[in-house]
Amino acid sequence: MKNISNYDAEKYKNEKYFKEADGIYKVKNEFVTSLIFEQEPKLGEGDSPINISQYPLEDILDKFCTYISDFYEELNKNSHTTCYYEFASSDIENIKNLRSVIGKHVYNITKNIDGTEYEELIIE
Repeated sequence: MKNISNYDAEKYKNEKYFKEADGIYKVKNEFVTSLIFEQEPKLGEGDSPINISQYPLEDILDKFCTYISDFYEELNKNSHTTCYYEFASSDIENIKNLRSVIGKHVYNITKNIDGTEYEELIIE
């Protein structure tokens, strides 16, 4: 994943969203933020926003204790390269930590340890 940046979704202007911090909103009992990024097919990632790869997205969700709360289906369907996702957590610190990937390069490498392959998340 590259070119990771904040996405200010139009829906955040709705009165049910309360701005908690830059790019972070509270709705009901959860905190949300939206990010856009591009996948890197040369690194084994998907080739379009509607063909999202399991990695590194799943590792990001695990590392930052978040989940996908909106897929922005129409935006992803109409884009050739840019992926739009909303991430959520009941803990604002998880969302703040997730936003640390903005502007960074995030990908997985495969490591072989004692004959077993593992995926390792790299954030640089």
